[in-house]
Amino acid sequence: MKRISYQIIIGTILLILGVLLLLRAAGIYDTGTLLIYAPSVIVLFAIITLIKSDFRSVSGPLILIVIFGTLQAVALGLASSDIILPVIIIAVGLGFIFNRIRRPSIRERVTDKVEMMAVLGGVESRNSSKSFRGGEMLAIFGGAELDLRDAQVHDPPAEIQVFTLFGGTEIRVPEGWNVRMTVLPVLGGAEDERRRPRAGGDGASGGSFPGSSGQPDLIVSGFVAFGGITVKD
Repeated sequence: MKRISYQIIIGTILLILGVLLLLRAAGIYDTGTLLIYAPSVIVLFAIITLIKSDFRSVSGPLILIVIFGTLQAVALGLASSDIILPVIIIAVGLGFIFNRIRRPSIRERVTDKVEMMAVLGGVESRNSSKSFRGGEMLAIFGGAELDLRDAQVHDPPAEIQVFTLFGGTEIRVPEGWNVRMTVLPVLGGAEDERRRPRAGGDGASGGSFPGSSGQPDLIVSGFVAFGGITVKD
């Protein structure tokens, strides 16, 4: 079964919240009784990210579940607002400890598609597939790094969909790959920071990557806000 992408999940959540706010602001319908459950939407998103990551990235989503679960309990009158700050401090502290204990070395993968998620933390992965096809990278208040320098694209182009919010995403590719970036930055940046090869070997700069005028080997698409996406070699 084809998995739903992070961009579709986040886009759907924002669309629903936006429609509810618009209906209330325009006086069409009082959606206050529905908006009170907004923290539960974040809890649901955290649960989905846990499942999509096959429970490999746990600390970030668990922090979101604890914090927004507490906010939901307070909003419904099931708990006092006095517990919000202590719960946030405890959740963040446990997240740091849990993330430190579970922090692995760089993950080695040979799968054709990657799926990386960093929420309130960091994740690094190296892929050496000989038929790489792309994947997804999500970074929210965290950082995600993917090393493709040992990978090959059998049927170009491969495509990586990226969503970065208050975080950073870094993709390293082999020298000579033609990379096309179609990222929408909002108060953020998306850069190809690879060293430009010299033309003709005479020391003059401004040469282009081999095959840069043809079909790309890799397409990096997606969205970044208050963060950055970089491609390096």
